[in-house]
Amino acid sequence: MEIQEQPQQPHLQLANKLFLLSHPDVQDMEKVRLREEVFASVKADDMAPLYEILVSQLVLELDDRCLNSMRTNNQDELKKLNEKIADAEENLGESEVREAHLLKFLFFIRIGNKEKALEQLKLTETKTVAVGQKMDLLFYTLQLGFFCMDFDLISKSIDKAKSLFERADIFLDSISTFTTYEIFPYDIFVFYTVLTSIISLDRVSLKQKVMDAPEILSVIGKIPYLSEILNSLYDCQYQSFFTAFVGLTEQIKSDRYLHPHFRYYMREIRTVVYSQFLESYKSVTIEAMANAFGVTVDFMDLELSRFIAAGKLHCNIDKVSGVVETNRPGAKNSLYQATLKEGDFLLNRIHKLSHVIDL
Repeated sequence: MEIQEQPQQPHLQLANKLFLLSHPDVQDMEKVRLREEVFASVKADDMAPLYEILVSQLVLELDDRCLNSMRTNNQDELKKLNEKIADAEENLGESEVREAHLLKFLFFIRIGNKEKALEQLKLTETKTVAVGQKMDLLFYTLQLGFFCMDFDLISKSIDKAKSLFERADIFLDSISTFTTYEIFPYDIFVFYTVLTSIISLDRVSLKQKVMDAPEILSVIGKIPYLSEILNSLYDCQYQSFFTAFVGLTEQIKSDRYLHPHFRYYMREIRTVVYSQFLESYKSVTIEAMANAFGVTVDFMDLELSRFIAAGKLHCNIDKVSGVVETNRPGAKNSLYQATLKEGDFLLNRIHKLSHVIDL
């Protein structure tokens, strides 16, 4: 299936470049190029408010002439927008008034003035009645939230969107109908889908919903190491998995959205692969497991110890014989242990509360 993509939203491309400028692993020569591209984008859209912020953060150097020019252009455009709103309110209908307010909202987004954009959003929302138009506003707001990495704004916008939908679709359900290229390209959407599926789906579902999905197969080859890590995990080729896994870490670390969750994802994906390996054995030597993954015995021993202590793996290590013994609890036993844990927590809270009441 051929995917007809539209370009990514320019401001989100700009945001990604700003992220890379702050990334310690990006080479200095690359940062010089990125800095030039950032300045060109800021200048092209007259982003005076953002330019002032970037100058104060020492990301860009101050060019007084350029800044004054952008400020003048902003004032002129804002004057025209206010005149258009006034004319619409006096002489035109409700739809024209709403469109005029929307243009002002989009203007503040374009120049990077988050505070003014949110103020104008509230006014535009009062003029918006149709559900489709309300959804459009939410998507514009999400773009603003992603640009600023304002997770509170993103979360609130998603909650509002859920209330307008009968249900919220997940990544896998939206693969075949994805058209939101202004947020990120389709291949990046597939990248996120595969990564989240690996740590959330069982092996059978991973095969049916991801590995055999034609929409994913059409683009997965464009993403380095992604196909290798998916197939090696399913085929239990653990040494190949670790090799591809190392290559994939750099892309995860350099991704603006995944970077804050890098350590969490690294831990979860290793939990998945270690658990899958141990499911096939009641007991196995650490040496055999280390050979399967292509690592040293000491590394494997340290890894397993950490995951067992964190409650991620249900097994024990016999250090004397160098054997890992699996200990998979049954469903009833797991429920019993969870009940005891929650019960202890509740008793502790009641005990603390009783001291407060006595006081």
